[in-house]
Amino acid sequence: MNTTTKSIAFLFAIFTMNLTAHSQKSFFPETKNVGNPAISGNLIHNPESQTYEVTGAGINMWLDNDEFFFAARKVSGDFILTSKVDILTKTGDAHRKMGLMIRQTMDANSQYADIVLHSDGLLSLQYRSKQGAITEELKFTEVGAQYLQLEKKGSKILARIAQTEQALTAAKEIELGFTAPFWVGLATCSHNPANTVTGLFSNVRFDVAAAEGVDGYKTPSASRLEILDTETGARKVIYSTTYHIEAPNWSRDGKFLIYNSGGKLYKFDLKKGKPEVINTGIAINNNNDHGISFDGKMLAISNHVQENGKNLSIIYTLPIEGGEPFRVTEKGPSYWHGWSADDKYLVYCAERNGEYDVYQIPAKGGQEKQLTTAKGLDDGPEYSPDGKYIYFNSTRTGTMQIWRMKPDGSDQEQVTFDTNQDWFAHPSPNGKWLMYISYPPEVPATSHPHNQRVMLRMQPIGEKNVKVMAHIYGGQGTFNVPSWSPDSKKVAFVSYTYGELE
Repeated sequence: MNTTTKSIAFLFAIFTMNLTAHSQKSFFPETKNVGNPAISGNLIHNPESQTYEVTGAGINMWLDNDEFFFAARKVSGDFILTSKVDILTKTGDAHRKMGLMIRQTMDANSQYADIVLHSDGLLSLQYRSKQGAITEELKFTEVGAQYLQLEKKGSKILARIAQTEQALTAAKEIELGFTAPFWVGLATCSHNPANTVTGLFSNVRFDVAAAEGVDGYKTPSASRLEILDTETGARKVIYSTTYHIEAPNWSRDGKFLIYNSGGKLYKFDLKKGKPEVINTGIAINNNNDHGISFDGKMLAISNHVQENGKNLSIIYTLPIEGGEPFRVTEKGPSYWHGWSADDKYLVYCAERNGEYDVYQIPAKGGQEKQLTTAKGLDDGPEYSPDGKYIYFNSTRTGTMQIWRMKPDGSDQEQVTFDTNQDWFAHPSPNGKWLMYISYPPEVPATSHPHNQRVMLRMQPIGEKNVKVMAHIYGGQGTFNVPSWSPDSKKVAFVSYTYGELE
């Protein structure tokens, strides 16, 4: 729930989805043995796993002349390129390397910048300030990384790294202008002309951030519907669209997802790979707070209505297959977030008398019950599958943190404790894990806006150790609602970009 933006979410209503299937082509169509190394490299794109296996040779990417293999595409603007990087070749020169590069031309002495991982763990932002110049570098103090990220933001080039299951750190930055168009892609170098090195680039995402001042509702982004395997960390884009979609639920039988877009709800069949509009009757201004009952038969929605001169979110229920909705909450704004395990109650965030708190109400309607009273925003309530707790997020400590309480509102206790702004904790169906979305500390605690660098983070229920599962360009709409697969092995979410879809 975002108190300012949700009420206008329906304004960008899209009546024709015009969805496009995810491309099976490589996002890096140009392959080049830069500097003519003695052994040619190659790229193998696996469209099923959406990975890039890259083999390259070459003396080095250094001094005033480079030899390496480059898989790239032409780019003309700012970007954020992120990838998990694994060097598969276990023998060879200690400085065999692979990473992410921006390069003015394919000439061996071209201006460039990159973030590279060496086989001995060395990490550095390397760059040639102009054509023919000597390469310079900024070394990271950390050794080894799971993820690399390279960003162009105007004349700034930024390199970030992430240790295993940790946040990305923006430790290195240079000023270096590039003239459009230029090349961006995956670089691999064996550091020995007689050998090759093979590496795997996975979870590759090419994001174009919103321009300065762009409002995510007035200028919505393109969207990628993704599935994250929580056991392996692998991400897979299962659908892409130039329109804005939000908040996927996973059906209780595991066969489909439900998301919202343009005020409507869509059923996405995981076998057919395409969406169909759900008939929600009079409810045609739905926001991203919706979810499926534990028995899989009913759908709760939050739909905007005009009452007493105000635009209010009201909670309704309807059959999962669609139909005329039943109004549950009399008052608004009310934003649904959870069904009780026995499907008899709903919990939601609501504004009453200027305060946003967690409320409970019978699913068939009736008297609402206030469960939180602390000053500040309490939001995102969701029952645990065993019915023993309601998880929610609260700003009562000054930052947005995850809390939990008994279903009657008693025994409220804090669950997360770091400086990130944590929202929307979803317990897994097997009761073992919490997955939630984390904004960086600089984002206001009461806001979960669009167009941010966010993380999906997971922690064992009842414990405090947290691991980062995904680095995402997203925010509002990415992970608002329950979205675990029934077997507790995957979650669905949405990532966003203002650029070309992979």
